[in-house]
Amino acid sequence: MQNFVFVLDSTKKPLNPVHPGQARRLLKQDQAAVFRRYPFTIILNEAVKEKAKNIKLKLDPGSKFTGIALVQENQVIWAAELQHRGQQIKDALTSRRQLRRGRRGRKTRYRQPRFLNRKRTEGWLPPSLQHRVDTTLTWVKRLIRYCPVDSLSIELVKFDLQKADATPRRETAQGNAHQEQENPEIRGVEYQHGTLYDWEVREYLLTKFNRTCQYCKATNQPFEVDHIHPRSQGGSDRVSNLTLACHDCNQAKGNQDIKDFLKCKSDLANRILKQAKTPLKDAAAVNSTRWKLFNSLKELGLPVETGSGGLTKFNRKRLKVPKSHWQDAACVGKVPDNLVFKTNQPLLIKATGHGTRQRCRPNKFGFPKSHAPKAKFFQGFQTGDLVSASIPKGKFAGQYVGRIAIRFRPSFVLQLPYKKFDVHPKYLTHIHSLDGYNYAY
Repeated sequence: MQNFVFVLDSTKKPLNPVHPGQARRLLKQDQAAVFRRYPFTIILNEAVKEKAKNIKLKLDPGSKFTGIALVQENQVIWAAELQHRGQQIKDALTSRRQLRRGRRGRKTRYRQPRFLNRKRTEGWLPPSLQHRVDTTLTWVKRLIRYCPVDSLSIELVKFDLQKADATPRRETAQGNAHQEQENPEIRGVEYQHGTLYDWEVREYLLTKFNRTCQYCKATNQPFEVDHIHPRSQGGSDRVSNLTLACHDCNQAKGNQDIKDFLKCKSDLANRILKQAKTPLKDAAAVNSTRWKLFNSLKELGLPVETGSGGLTKFNRKRLKVPKSHWQDAACVGKVPDNLVFKTNQPLLIKATGHGTRQRCRPNKFGFPKSHAPKAKFFQGFQTGDLVSASIPKGKFAGQYVGRIAIRFRPSFVLQLPYKKFDVHPKYLTHIHSLDGYNYAY
């Protein structure tokens, strides 16, 4: 089962997505042409008056991956997984900072201090975090352009605040910050924990400890939440005092302190204690960007539904859906009991960027070694374009599809997954221009 195909009419108005088989028939009958390769979109030869069905765009934002799903009524018709490059950006900025610091240390002449005129705007995020917001927003706008989306749904990684309670409440832009007066007793600890509090904590621990018993390394079985310092001896319920244990290990430990239980395995005890107090870097990145992304989505003018990570897991377990980024996205927010997946081949999108603006290329010591040319195009091609090569004769005769690296002469490098070789541009046909992403299924 493949993703549905996006359809535009001759005025470029988005219509209801169609099954891939129907799209093939339209293309064979010359009633439509390919408009865009990724995401695959066709454009009709005539204008069509069609009433768009309710389509909801659902997002499961993460630090490294963001799941995307389009749900029409009770059917998942399109899905994708967007891979971010936040760590790559952070590493590049760190390298640049180190090179500049090294140069300053070598050039010992007096340098007058720079006037302090650099001010960060309100809501500023580091580039590695802002990238996650920008790429997600880019794909939301792109999908809205090719598909008649009428509402959005996003997972906010936060305690659910009584979301599963049957009492009616009013959600606000601050994430369920205000409640209706029908349930005025919800306050304090009860207000913070909510009905799905356990789901939130368990999901956090499962991710933090890689779904493994910390005592016997058992996997693929039900786990229990174990208190490192037992509650009977004054231990708290804070997350830094919790770990994962299988049933047998949890029963064997009982109400002992971890140091007493592992007195013969001090290295293991120290490792568990260190890992328990180490925060999740990815969770911190998501927490830092969730409101920025939410507020950016609100500016699009579409209604935005929010849900918690615990609610997503609850829906996934209820529907017996395997765990993946795009399937998590389909389970965000309110999900009907008869949800049907019409696709099982999500589009895999990897953010690669548009190259670099750096003209001077330094060596490992920070000294210039080469200069990049200003021009980016040659004979209508640029590095990174996806092309089809039809080579009539020679050692590499045949049909190929891959990306190219241009030279400023009629000899490009065609890069395939298993090899690369030189090819003349007259044998190349554009498939998809470089847009900062790599695609796969």
